[in-house]
Amino acid sequence: MAASRKSNKKAAVIGSGFGGLGAAIRLQSAGIETVLYEARDLPGGRAYVYHDDGFTFDAGPTVITAPHVLTDLFDLTDRKLEDYIKLMEVQPMYRLIWSDGDRFDYVRDEATMVQQIAERSQSDAEGYQKFFEYAKKVFHKGYTELADRPFLKFSDMMAVSPALIKLRADRSVYKTISKYVKDDHLRQALSFHSLLVGGNPFQTSSIYTLIHYLEREWGVFFPEGGTHALVRTLVKLFEELGGEIRLSTPVKSVDVLKNGKGNVHRITDGNGAQQDYDMVISNADVHHTYKKLYSNSKVAQKRAKKLEKMDWSMSLFVLYFGTDIEYNDVAHHTILFGPRYKELLDEIFKGSKLPDDFSLYLHVPTVTDKSLAPEGCSAAYVLAPVPHLGRADVDWDSIAEEYGDRIIEALEVEMPELSKHIVTRRHITPKTFENELAAYKGSAFSVAPKLTQSAYFRPSNKDSGIDGLYIVGAGTHPGAGLPGVLNSAKATVDLILSELEN
Repeated sequence: MAASRKSNKKAAVIGSGFGGLGAAIRLQSAGIETVLYEARDLPGGRAYVYHDDGFTFDAGPTVITAPHVLTDLFDLTDRKLEDYIKLMEVQPMYRLIWSDGDRFDYVRDEATMVQQIAERSQSDAEGYQKFFEYAKKVFHKGYTELADRPFLKFSDMMAVSPALIKLRADRSVYKTISKYVKDDHLRQALSFHSLLVGGNPFQTSSIYTLIHYLEREWGVFFPEGGTHALVRTLVKLFEELGGEIRLSTPVKSVDVLKNGKGNVHRITDGNGAQQDYDMVISNADVHHTYKKLYSNSKVAQKRAKKLEKMDWSMSLFVLYFGTDIEYNDVAHHTILFGPRYKELLDEIFKGSKLPDDFSLYLHVPTVTDKSLAPEGCSAAYVLAPVPHLGRADVDWDSIAEEYGDRIIEALEVEMPELSKHIVTRRHITPKTFENELAAYKGSAFSVAPKLTQSAYFRPSNKDSGIDGLYIVGAGTHPGAGLPGVLNSAKATVDLILSELEN
C-alpha cells in the first residue's frame, strides 16, 4: 500500500545492513524523511562485497530464505521485487558431508527427503514426518504470530507463554530432534540450522526448529549477481522513495537533548557534521549502540553493562577464494561436518581456546551464477565457526594464514587439488568483526539466541528509557538471519507508526 501522507518527523538509521535497509525503506515509504548512515564505503553491513581479480565475493549472508520479507518492502509502494532483481532457487538446499564419507542432500521435496531417510531407517523416516508436523506448529506460533511483533512488556511474553510451554520451547533444538530420529547423522542434519543464526543446537530453544519448515515452505534462494546485488537493489528502492544514504560517514556520537515535545537526537558524524533527528533507529551492533554511540547517556551505559553479562554468539573465520578452474560437481551450499559434533560445539560456545578441528560451511555461488567469476573459474567462500574473542583471545593476525591453509586442505575432499588452483584469497577473522563491524567480542550474530535471551528477554526494539531510540538487526527481536533482521525492521517501524498515530 502506497504511503498516503508525509510526516513532519525526521529519522536517522545507523547502519545499512539488511535490518537498517528494511527499516529505512519502511520509514521512507510511510512519508518519514530518513537519512541512512553507513561507516563503510559500501552499503550492506555484514553483507559487504569484495572484488578481487575479476572475482566477486559476498562477505555476508548467502542463504536467502522467506522471500516475502523482501517482496513486502516493494509492496509498500506498489512496486515488485522481480522488476528489480531475480531470485534463483537453490537445489539441493544443502549438501551434507561427514568425515566418514557419508552424504545427504537436504532438499525441499518431501518425498525425496523421506526416501533418503527411509534408506537409512524406516522408523526415522516416520519420525522425520512427525518432526516436520511439530516444526510446522512451531512455525505458525513462533514465526507467523510472533516474528514481526515487538515484546515491550513482560505481559507480552506471558501472553504467549502457554503456547511456548506446550511446544516445549524449554527444550533445545538437538534434544527435540532426538525425540523423533535416532540416527546420529540425521540428528546433525536436522539440527545444524541454528548455527546459521549463531545458536548452539544443544542450547538454542526448539523454537528454532521452525527454520526447517520455513525452508521447506518457501525454499532457499540466491540473488542474481550475489547478495550484494540485493543490497544495492534495496538501496535503489530507498533512494527512489526519496531517502538519503551517506556512505563513509560513521556516527561518532548521539546526544539526547530535551525539548518541549520530547527528545531530539543530535548525531555527530565522523566528519564533524551535526544533525538533529526526532528518532534514531540503530542497526549498529547493539552493545556499540549503547556503549559508544550513546556514551553520554546514563541509561545507555546501564544497558551496555547488562549486555556485557549476556551470552554472545560465536564468531567466524571466513576464507574467500577464487580458482582458475571450474568446480561444478559441488553443491551451492555444503556443510562439511568434522569428526566431532557436540564436543566441537562445546569448545566453540563454551571453551577458552581455538579447537584443533572444525566443521565447515562451503558456499560456491558460481554453481548457480557464473557471472561472479571470470570465465572457466569458480568463486567460493568457506566459513568455520570459532569462539568469540571474549572466550578465546586468539592472535588471529599470526595464525589466520595457516588456519586458512588447513581449511583448504580439508576442502580437497570435495574440491580436488584445490590448493593448486587458488589464484586469489582473502580472509576475515573475529578481529574483523570487532574492528570493522564494531561487533562486541567479535561476535558474528550478536546476543546468542537462547530462550532466556529471546523475545522480551532480548534487547528491546524500542528503548523504554531513551525516548526516540529504536533497535533493529540481529541483537533485538526476533534475532539473526535475513528473515529475522527484516522482521525486526517491520516490528520496529510498525511500532513507530502506531505511536505517531496516537
